[in-house]
Amino acid sequence: MSTKHRSAGSPPPFVLWREVLVAYAMPAVMAAAGGVASGQPHLVIAALTTIAGTSAVVAGALGARLRRRPDGSWAARAPRLPLAAGAGLGAAVLAALLGWAGARWLPDVPALAGSPWPARLRLDLPISATIAATMITWRWRGTRRHP
Repeated sequence: MSTKHRSAGSPPPFVLWREVLVAYAMPAVMAAAGGVASGQPHLVIAALTTIAGTSAVVAGALGARLRRRPDGSWAARAPRLPLAAGAGLGAAVLAALLGWAGARWLPDVPALAGSPWPARLRLDLPISATIAATMITWRWRGTRRHP
């Protein structure tokens, strides 16, 4: 088993699979605990599906895209806070549109007609996507060499 040594001043590596795992596990645990504590079984189910799932998908997709960026790209040189805030805002808008569409059309599927799950998409998707995009961008930018 080989280990890579990095110099004392270099930023930590960006390991995508770990980021995605954390992006799934943390919201799943927190939201499920809230659902159990408040006696809301639908929140426990949403914690493991729409909340944590959205988080992991956004972290994986955005993280893969960011990881391909060279150190000299505009994103790697941009200030950390505005970059993370912009990524979070962009993810929120896209997820809100997707959540609205899902909440509108998924109840037409016979298997989901009486389910409260599609209505949750309007809230679960944008919140989860915003947090995941902000955090993954913040963490990625922190692993880039500073200009």
